[in-house]
Amino acid sequence: MKIKGKSRRINKAAGAAVICLGIILLTGCSSAEKKQIEKTQLETTQNITEIVTKTYSESRPAQVQEANTIIIEEGMCLEERFQTPAGFRRTESSTGSLSEFLRAYPLFPDKSPVLLYNGQEKENQSAHAAVFQMNLSNLDRQQCADSVMRMYGEYYWSQGQYEKIAFHFVNGFLCDYNSFRAGKRVKIDGNQTTWVKKAKPDDSWESFQSYLDLVFAYASTLSMKEESQPADLEQVQPGDVFLYSGSPGHVVMVVDTCENDKGERAFLLAQGYMPAQQFHVLNNPIHKEDPWYYVSEITWPFETPEYTFQEGSFRRMKY
Repeated sequence: MKIKGKSRRINKAAGAAVICLGIILLTGCSSAEKKQIEKTQLETTQNITEIVTKTYSESRPAQVQEANTIIIEEGMCLEERFQTPAGFRRTESSTGSLSEFLRAYPLFPDKSPVLLYNGQEKENQSAHAAVFQMNLSNLDRQQCADSVMRMYGEYYWSQGQYEKIAFHFVNGFLCDYNSFRAGKRVKIDGNQTTWVKKAKPDDSWESFQSYLDLVFAYASTLSMKEESQPADLEQVQPGDVFLYSGSPGHVVMVVDTCENDKGERAFLLAQGYMPAQQFHVLNNPIHKEDPWYYVSEITWPFETPEYTFQEGSFRRMKY
């Protein structure tokens, strides 16, 4: 924070106040003179207060100054709950796009806790700004990568684009929803994975949930990396991810973006985690009162509330 010039002004004003006090204590001033000195001291003190207040305000990022208006408690979806910062507007989204789907996705009421798959509250309740009303089974499967795959899967399912719902297992097998809804089921023999016809065709929501549970059991950040490619952070868009593939790895998803007149962008992040838990919007550790992440602020390593990503982790999904 570069405020050295202002600091010198504060020090100079403070010094003047101390000198005035010293004169009152050490000299035999007349009553009139003392009143004049006291008046000068009061004016100097007020000047210090004004300088400190102005310095603090000017040194903060402009977008954070309006942070108290960003979260609208009554909002029940991303677009309603999170206002854009001062000088920013949401990036354009077309009808039927992933961006539109994410912005309209229902949220639990403001200040709702993040729950685990077993119904218990997550230990760390300080990392999130909102919780998605995303389905979570009672199995410890829907973790970080799984939550991202579910969001993409639900989006394409809502659009009737079933052919696009397909995710690779870690062993490379492509588990596509069209095969599952046609009644085929996965047979695993060692490292061999094949489809076997075992059920009647079923394109119900319940069947789709069963398909996702299957994917979550055999896919992870390792397979997700192969389904993504490096991307330009300056052009961040909803659906992009910060991804570290490993055992365990971690991934967080960009769920909304906005930009200012200069084309500078900011974004909201969301994650699932271990153990399986509700998908939630993350706070920004730099300024917790403002959950937007500003591209201009990003440095590597990049810190989120519960994970630190290294350079090269920003990627775009091929889904």
